[in-house]
Amino acid sequence: MRMSINSALGNIGRSTISFLAALGRVVLFAFETFREMISGPFYVRELFVCLVQIGWLSLPVIGLTALFTGGALALQIYAGGARFNAEAVVPSIVAIGMTRELGPVLGGLMVAARVASSIAAEIGTMKVTEQIDALVTLSTKPMKYLTIPRVVAATVAVPLLVAVGDAIGIMGGYMVGISRLGFNEAAYIKNTVDFLHTWDILSGMIKGAAFGFIVALMGCYYGMNSSQGAQGVGKATKSAVVAASVLILISNYILTEAFFTK
Repeated sequence: MRMSINSALGNIGRSTISFLAALGRVVLFAFETFREMISGPFYVRELFVCLVQIGWLSLPVIGLTALFTGGALALQIYAGGARFNAEAVVPSIVAIGMTRELGPVLGGLMVAARVASSIAAEIGTMKVTEQIDALVTLSTKPMKYLTIPRVVAATVAVPLLVAVGDAIGIMGGYMVGISRLGFNEAAYIKNTVDFLHTWDILSGMIKGAAFGFIVALMGCYYGMNSSQGAQGVGKATKSAVVAASVLILISNYILTEAFFTK
């Protein structure tokens, strides 16, 4: 009995130490990224390529996700509000819910699924095929050439994607409200505009910037630290998506606490 308890405590201790060590490595990688970000040289061409890949090519999935989320949100709020004769709150709650929470969180998770996996797989493959070593022999810092453009591009692009997703999500709620729930068009738009504040939109975009940074950082970190072989690249890709998704949800709570708790 004592041996089983000691074994269990030992496993918990080893897991805790492994987690803290991994967290420390990620924090050091983030600090190194910040340090390299504020000093030259800058690879502008790589930055624009990453902006297209991360921002523009993510727009369809963000748009579809936001459109159907806004529509489903309108249906749910209407069904719930009907219990209290509060169906009129649908436009305002859809707008606030999309801009504050659902827009940035779902947008961040969709980008994590698409971008973090892509970055980790790309950089992991470069490491396996020794292309990163080749960059070093050419006097090019891998952090400068691979990590910084992706992190900056994601930090800039995701807030813009969130803003577009917010607009599309509100439009999805508007379409459902008008076609399925019997709202008056002018009244729906007026309720949306009256109850939606500038800070609601800005707070979601700030969250988007934080989520974009997390997504690109996790993709680059796990790609840079992937082990040899196809199995190592696959594991790095999976770990990048999981870590980015979990950190997005954690940081979302922290930012919501900071923004909206008096």
